Amino acid sequence: MDKEIKKKLASNWFKLLQNIFCDNIEKIENNKIKFKPKTWNRSKIKDEGGGEFRILKNGKIFEKVGVNFSEVYGKFSKEMSKKVPGASKDRSFWASGISVVMHMKNPHVPAIHFNTRFIYTTHGWFGGGMDVTPCINDPKEKKLLHYELKKMCDRHNKKYYKKYKKWCDEYFYLPHRKETRGIGGIFFDYKKDNWEKDFKFVSDLGVTFQTLFNSIIKTKYKKKWTTKEKELQYIKRSRYAEFNLLYDRGTKFGLQTGGNVEGILMSLPPIAKWN
Repeated sequence: MDKEIKKKLASNWFKLLQNIFCDNIEKIENNKIKFKPKTWNRSKIKDEGGGEFRILKNGKIFEKVGVNFSEVYGKFSKEMSKKVPGASKDRSFWASGISVVMHMKNPHVPAIHFNTRFIYTTHGWFGGGMDVTPCINDPKEKKLLHYELKKMCDRHNKKYYKKYKKWCDEYFYLPHRKETRGIGGIFFDYKKDNWEKDFKFVSDLGVTFQTLFNSIIKTKYKKKWTTKEKELQYIKRSRYAEFNLLYDRGTKFGLQTGGNVEGILMSLPPIAKWN
């Protein structure tokens, strides 16, 4: 398959997902609050792509949720090209993806993150995953999350779940705190085994993510919570912020390739506290 067709299919899917997720989230809020979209361009001088980030704040369920789409292209800096596979000989690149971060009002409902992307240098690959960060541990929730992710992975390859779960546990780890960010999920990168099969896997993850976040929210959003539990949520959010600012690949990639700063930092919680 021609690489331009691959790019178009991946980008169109990510954009479609953005619309589907936003419609779903607004319905959860009974359409009483809407996303505020904002488009951006990578360059003011020439065509290097751009994207659209959408943020919804202060809902009854969502304290803040961002759903970002981007499609950018151009040339890496010399320093950046050394860090990206396939870019050392030719600094040209193309990248598209979708990123979702949900920070909930009710501390019983965990923060939820999802991201999938397709990057092309001298060759192309997929990356992404999803993970859940509760401030109040719930063994049933963890069991459901990993059951559904394993079931989804097994539809494509029986080896995926174990491999990508381990990668997630290692990736979402704060070495300076000596603790994981949450209860895990799956994470993968440099996925380039077979484009058609990889694209089906990435697409399936998007569908599974929507099913999971609907299930998690529906189960918990009506639970009563205390001031103490809300304070605990603020503390847990500080760990989320630390990881995204210090270690997150997507944050670093976006900032180092001229991405939209406001959109990149939408993952940060509206309020966080340190003790």
